[in-house]
Amino acid sequence: MSEDLRYPIGKFSPQEDYTSQNLKDFIQRIADLPQKLEAVISNLNPSQLDTPYREGGWTVRQVIHHVADSHMNAYIRVKWTLTEDAPVIKAYFEKVWAETPETKADPSLSLNLLTALHEKWVILLTGLTPHQLKRAFTHPDTKKLVTLETLMGLYAWHGDHHLEHITALKKRMGW
Repeated sequence: MSEDLRYPIGKFSPQEDYTSQNLKDFIQRIADLPQKLEAVISNLNPSQLDTPYREGGWTVRQVIHHVADSHMNAYIRVKWTLTEDAPVIKAYFEKVWAETPETKADPSLSLNLLTALHEKWVILLTGLTPHQLKRAFTHPDTKKLVTLETLMGLYAWHGDHHLEHITALKKRMGW
C-alpha cells in the first residue's frame, strides 16, 4: 500500500502482454466490485458519506457516483472498440462530472447502476476472443492506442483504487 492518499494501491501500470489468468482475474475483480463497494459503505451515515477521503478530495458519496460514471464510460469504450476500427474515444471531465446534481443523491443509486452495468460488462468481457482483446481505441488526450485487455486491467485497478480510498478513510477515522 502507498502512503499517497491519492493512490493508496499505487498507480496503474500497464503490461505489454496479459495472460489468460490475468484477464480472468480482471473480470473477477470487475464482477466483485459492486458488492464490495456496497459492503464498505453499508454502515456509513450521511455525514460520513459526505466526508472527503483526503484533504481536497472527493467525498465517499462522490467516489461512488464517480465509479459508476467512469465504468459506464469504460463499457461504452469497449463497445466502440468492438464495433469500430481503432475509434477515438470521447474523454470527459471527471472533476466536473463529480459536481453535477445527482452526485449528491444516495449512493445506492449508483450502486444499483453498477450492479447491472457490471453484470452486463462481465458477460461481454467473458465472451471476447483473444483477437478481440487486442483491439484498441485511441485516447484523444494521449493519442495512444489502448487495447481492451489493458482497459480491463485499468478498470480492475480503478475499482480497487477507489474501494481502497473508502476503506483507508474508514480505518483512519475509526469507523
